[in-house]
Order: sequence, then structure tokens, then C-alpha cells
Amino acid sequence: MKHYLNINNLEDANSTIQEAIKLKKNPFQNSESGKNKTLVMLFFNSSLRTRLSTEKAAKNLGMQVITLNVNDAWNLEFEDGTIMNADASEHIKEMAKVVSQYADVIAVRAFPSLKNKTTDESEFILSSFSKYATVPIVNMESSTAHPLQALTDAITIEELKTKTRPKVVLSWAPHPKALPHAVANSFVNIMHELDVDFSITHPKGYELNPNITKNTPINHNQEEAMKDADFVYIKNWCSYSDYGKIISQDTDWMMTKEKLGKAKFMHCLPARRNVVVEDAVLDNEHSVVIKQANNRTFAAQIILKTILENL
Repeated sequence: MKHYLNINNLEDANSTIQEAIKLKKNPFQNSESGKNKTLVMLFFNSSLRTRLSTEKAAKNLGMQVITLNVNDAWNLEFEDGTIMNADASEHIKEMAKVVSQYADVIAVRAFPSLKNKTTDESEFILSSFSKYATVPIVNMESSTAHPLQALTDAITIEELKTKTRPKVVLSWAPHPKALPHAVANSFVNIMHELDVDFSITHPKGYELNPNITKNTPINHNQEEAMKDADFVYIKNWCSYSDYGKIISQDTDWMMTKEKLGKAKFMHCLPARRNVVVEDAVLDNEHSVVIKQANNRTFAAQIILKTILENL
């Protein structure tokens, strides 16, 4: 694996999940593999779990870590042929090549603007780094994908499932802000790789990119969709067809203990209490969000380990 930009960069999702679970039992077993290697993490947007878990994963492998909040430093130019007489002081061509001299692996986090679908789907920041950098690139969440989170989610389901083919439901939830599709997209992608009974539920108008959902069953009745579910993953996302817009804030879609039943509750966090999900769910034994957050380290670690083995 040269880069980890999306789920499809995994040669075998199932074997990667099993390797991560095995690694979790002894996280320091490969502590020499990253010796004298450096991970540079570039944040165009803020982060808590991704930042801490990825750094911890790298250090478990013996790597050195350098972190830069890019937007706090200067504006970058990404367009070719631009006359740089405005705010941008450096072009991505130079920046990516320079950082590559300081890093053995570069990890990038860059959110969408949610204003222009074509621009966001071009993944111009992530794509520019993979084009101009001379070292592997890891996606720590981009405009359309969050493959580290998706791998985390798959690890969590594999660890906690009690039947061979569990029923997994991805449900939209209300939120006061327009949120990206990245987490939902990557969750859908990785569920397609696993042996699960998978479906999506959301209000009409919140369909995700059909090129991603493909033939996934979609139900606009949340309670009906969740019947007998083993895992319920809650996430908000803005409209895809009316891009970046909030077309509904129906509070009836908030996850409640009554609706959840005996299913395990999943969320990537942060979660707005009593908006996205009620306290009685997050504070209940069926909530596995803390276990998910812990697995962020091992998802990142198995990816970094695989990349280091191919340097």
C-alpha cells in the first residue's frame, strides 16, 4: 500500500481488521519498525481523536511525530498557473516536496467547504499532496472520505458482534450545522466489504452520493429500518442533491433509548447530546462510542505499519 486515501486502498479489508485486532493485544510488538522514521501530520482543520490517536499509533511503532496546523501558518495556492498576488504565499508544489524531505509519511486532514460540490469532490488538497509529495500520504479525513474512522468502525463491529452476519444500520440524525459526508461515505464503503446485513435510513432529501451507496437498501422510516438491528451507527450529513444545505432538522430522528432497543450504539464523536442522541443512550451500556474512540489508535497503527513495511 503506497497511500491510504480511501477504503479501496486496502488490499483486503477483512484481513486488515483481523491484523488490527491482533495488534491491539500487543500494541508495542512492532516498536522498532518506525525507528528513525518521521510522521508529519498536517491539519487544515482542527482535530481531537484523529490527532491524538494517530500520534499515539505512530509512537507505538517507534516513529517521531511532527504536527503542523497549516491554516494557522499561511495560505496555500493549489491552482496551476495562478498569479500569486493575493493571500496565498506558497504553492502546494513546493510545500509538498519540502515537507516530504522532513517526513517518511505525511498525514493530511482537510474538510470540504460544502459550497461547491465539484470542487469538494475533486479532493484538491489531498490529491495535490498525493501528486506532488514524494512519500506516502494518509487521509485523516478529507472532503469526501474518512477511511481511518471507517476502519475503526469495522474493527469495533468485528470485536463486538455476536452473530456471523450482524444487522448494521446507518441512520441520519438532526444537527444544527451542515456537516460533511465523509464519515458516512467511508462507513458505507467499508460495510460493502464486510459480511453484514447493511442498510441506511434517513429523511427524504438526504440521499448520499448514489455512486457510493450503490444498491444499499434505503428506508425513510427510521424505526422500521432499525428493527432487530445489532448495531446502529448515527451520523448527521447535509444534503447531497441540494449540496451543503440543511433541508430538515426533524427532532424525531434523534436517537433515543426506546428506538435503539438492544442494538449497540455507534457514533464517531463528537456527538451533540439531546440533539443527535439523548443522554440515556450515550450513558447506557449499549453505547460503544468510547470503545470506538479507543480503536482509532489501532486503525491508524495498522495502516502506518503496512505503509512502513512497504517503504
